Amino acid sequence: MTTRHAAPRRPRAPRHARNLHRQGVLRGIALAVTSVVVFGAAGGAAFAARLSNNVDGLDISELVEAAPTPSDAPDPADANAGRAVNVLVLGSDQRDGVNADIGGDEKGMRSDTTILVHVSADRTRVEMVSIPRDSLVDVPECTLTNGRTTKAQRNAMFNSAFAIGWDYGGDLDSAAACAVSTLQANTGVTVSNVVVVDFAGFQNMINAIGGVPMCVEQDVYDRYTGLDLTAGMHVLDGATALQYARARHGTTFDGSDTMRAGRQQKLLANVANEVLSKNLLTDGAQLMQFLSAATQSVTTDLGVSDLTGLAFSLRGIERGNITLMTVPWAPARSDANRVEWTAEADELWANIAADRPMLGEPEPPAADPAAPAAPAAPADPGAPGEAPAAPPAAEPTPTDTKTPGVDAFTAADAASTSC
Repeated sequence: MTTRHAAPRRPRAPRHARNLHRQGVLRGIALAVTSVVVFGAAGGAAFAARLSNNVDGLDISELVEAAPTPSDAPDPADANAGRAVNVLVLGSDQRDGVNADIGGDEKGMRSDTTILVHVSADRTRVEMVSIPRDSLVDVPECTLTNGRTTKAQRNAMFNSAFAIGWDYGGDLDSAAACAVSTLQANTGVTVSNVVVVDFAGFQNMINAIGGVPMCVEQDVYDRYTGLDLTAGMHVLDGATALQYARARHGTTFDGSDTMRAGRQQKLLANVANEVLSKNLLTDGAQLMQFLSAATQSVTTDLGVSDLTGLAFSLRGIERGNITLMTVPWAPARSDANRVEWTAEADELWANIAADRPMLGEPEPPAADPAAPAAPAAPADPGAPGEAPAAPPAAEPTPTDTKTPGVDAFTAADAASTSC
């Protein structure tokens, strides 16, 4: 696959960045929830103005290759009408202010949670792909807000791109832009927008919907995050949900980022189901509460027109059309502690770039030649002495058990899972 580098742009004056520290683990898996749920809400002019006041602006337009503009005039209610939207959602392990109390005192600015959210052009599908932080990829040259250009790196961890942009550019614009450029260079998928959310934002979103129900299959404890749950059904508040999303050490955990990504997807699907079950997208009071909490810790290049347009177009999304998975991977040949994407990943990225279902078009069920022919209907079911034939008993439909993080699954699959 040909690597596409960000086009050089004119230098911009450096921005004053927030006092962020250096290194650590980020976990804000509700980032994708922000994208899907915020987009799925309608609002008027006053509501849009409130969102504008909440959301921190992000401008990477001069740092990455721009997405193509449709040749025909877009629907004024949706700036993206008629075309697919790809939103790169990134977690921020920002540790200043309130986040210092949540995330601890580890230093650094990393983005270990990365999810690409694909919204189909016909607005019938939302697909989310988790990208393991340890994925070995080629990081292209990155243009920064201070006018500098970083050197390209081969076989580097995916999450290093965000760190490179931050370390050498000193702001979120540079960090997000380098992550976007890296994704585009390695997948061929054009990123339309980027969203960055921190620890506090994740907690606020979970609390705004009254917590998220989760089935915990075994007792779990992680001394690093403080997670301590017994087996059974729980309703996780924001703080506990964040612990659950970040944990990867202790009982039942193998320490890997890939196992954690699967748990995050399960949590994400349950959040989506909770939002839909409460009719949050159509209840004005609940919607305002959620979006007020969600947007307070969101930094994005999405404008108000983007939010309201996608909001209207996605208001009827179905659970079965919200699909989550991890990019297909295998242990890296060069380092068993790292992962590399497989040939299946190439096909997945090609499908997303072409706005096809990411796993390909489903094949129609093949006819079973051994199945008995349907009995012929009697000429006159009401004739004397002839009782109508009873319909054959329906065979139970087998259900496959899907493992989050290993298999692709939908919010409908998560809703049907019992504890």
